[in-house]
Amino acid sequence: MLSKLGILIKQLYKQKVRAKSFMLMTLLYVAIIGVIMFWSDIKGIFVNEEALEVALINETPVELESIFLTNEDIAFSFPADSKESVYNQLKEEKYDAVVVVTEENETLTADIATYSPLKLNDQSTISSFVQYAGKIYGIQQLNLTASEADKILNSEAIITTTNLNEAVADGKSEDQKQSGIWASYFVGIVIYFFIMAFLSMITTDVASEKGSRALEMLLVSVKPSTHFQSKIIGITLLALTQFTIIFGFLFVLLRFSDGGEKWDMIQTILNELSYSYVFYVLAFLFLTIILFLIIGALFGSLVSKVEEASQVMTPAIMTALVGFYVMISGVANPDTLLIKVFSYIPLTSGMVMPMRIGATDISTIEPIISLVLLIITVIVFYIISLSFYKRSVLTYSSGGVIQKIKTVLKVTT
Repeated sequence: MLSKLGILIKQLYKQKVRAKSFMLMTLLYVAIIGVIMFWSDIKGIFVNEEALEVALINETPVELESIFLTNEDIAFSFPADSKESVYNQLKEEKYDAVVVVTEENETLTADIATYSPLKLNDQSTISSFVQYAGKIYGIQQLNLTASEADKILNSEAIITTTNLNEAVADGKSEDQKQSGIWASYFVGIVIYFFIMAFLSMITTDVASEKGSRALEMLLVSVKPSTHFQSKIIGITLLALTQFTIIFGFLFVLLRFSDGGEKWDMIQTILNELSYSYVFYVLAFLFLTIILFLIIGALFGSLVSKVEEASQVMTPAIMTALVGFYVMISGVANPDTLLIKVFSYIPLTSGMVMPMRIGATDISTIEPIISLVLLIITVIVFYIISLSFYKRSVLTYSSGGVIQKIKTVLKVTT
């Protein structure tokens, strides 16, 4: 039996890993990651944006040169010409904008003159400089120097947290919670896309074999349980292969692009995460994918032809979609009752519970309960699905999902 299972797994894995659809999907994910990582460079190829030339006319006694500093987006200059002369240069497009700063009722005012309308981002950037200068001006009315005013504006308090309740786990710092949110958001996206891809794959694969009647010939020498197990294990190995390729590529990009700066940023986030968090993430990731693969194999055995696969997959896809949107809602506030409820539902806990673990102060027992519920659900679904698979894989019926299940139960009972 083991040899037959191994042969089926090997044959399925080789067939799928060599398939053009798998290669194209993997290359698509790799390409998307590459575009995201190097978006600024790619954007520079297609959009040759030069720094905005902005002239600043200062009609106040306040020193503004140290505030309006040139950067890669805006080049500030401080012409000594008259306002009319600078406006003429603006019309001749030597400048993109002219900012005239004046005083009015002990308040700093600024007029941004343009000849061609500015982009929204450019308007916002110039306005942020003016707003900052206005704050400096207001503080200087207290007879402070520019450096003293800048120190006041940029000073930050050091905040620590202390939990006096010894029965509760140590509270996480704000940085730890922020890192947990970003890491959990990333994990949720990974789980969602892997579910969508491999749920569809295993369902259509079983449906295709059943629709072509190839399954009838195969089951002459192989038990339905062995065939069911080979599908689950084979597609799981395929998912792990794609996972390894994608994240291996991502690691190389992070580690060696920009002199390792991106990797240093990732390490900063990872340093805020605990080993227990990593364990829970991997456990929820693996078990959630296994659970949906079991459901996908069962759904594939219900249909009579591959064209009906999308119909039976709809409930599982909608469930995963609900979990995904609940997880996204937790990015803004991971402490809501909605997040707490869905973190215990096995079909959605894989996407939601990691966010609670990383971004909230929960007791140690809560993720354990959620993980145990998920493990029990996987086992129960496996037993039920295996039993149902044996009866449905050679049963042909029409109608919706409920009708197909009723037909299988009626014919085989």
